[in-house]
Amino acid sequence: MVERSEFKGKPVLVIKRDENDQYPFSFGLSKAKLILENIEEIKTFVSESEGKQ
Repeated sequence: MVERSEFKGKPVLVIKRDENDQYPFSFGLSKAKLILENIEEIKTFVSESEGKQ
């Protein structure tokens, strides 16, 4: 579940596991750009880490 919100007047994305998630993950434009710039490394990390669990 993804919502758009604001923090100190700036846009943020809020990602929740479900609508009752008490600890959502939120980030603004700068972090969104960093995520996009590094998405392949993030995908590799997830893939490798899931195999170790």
